[in-house]
Amino acid sequence: MRFVPPARHLLRARDLADRRYAERITVDDMARAAGLSRGHFSTQFRKAFGESPHVYLLTRRLERAAALLRTTDHAVATICFEVGWQSVGSFTSSFTRMFGRSPTAYRAAHPPASDYAMVPHCMVRAYGRPQHRTIREDGSGAPD
Repeated sequence: MRFVPPARHLLRARDLADRRYAERITVDDMARAAGLSRGHFSTQFRKAFGESPHVYLLTRRLERAAALLRTTDHAVATICFEVGWQSVGSFTSSFTRMFGRSPTAYRAAHPPASDYAMVPHCMVRAYGRPQHRTIREDGSGAPD
């Protein structure tokens, strides 16, 4: 099978899936964006990108879910709905099939999201200073 450069109308459909993956878009919506019938669109999409439009959309959602599992502390169910899945069970099954482990196990295999939080040293020092001072700066708490 040789690579066929995608036509502009197919790129519009793929961009729709990339941009709006979390919404309830369908292959029909993608075909409409490409200006093709569903059947012709699916055939042309598969020829150009090597997978069906439906698989492309599901893969995009799962890749985004994996990124959220690695970089946030959101609950698995929250991530499931954030990326456009309607059922936690089907999300978990699909995720496990693609990544070889459940979303919870996938997250456990990566460092916690807090390790990625880069806080400037000056902020650490500012928030690390004592907050309860015994002497007010306006002098009202100063001893007589």
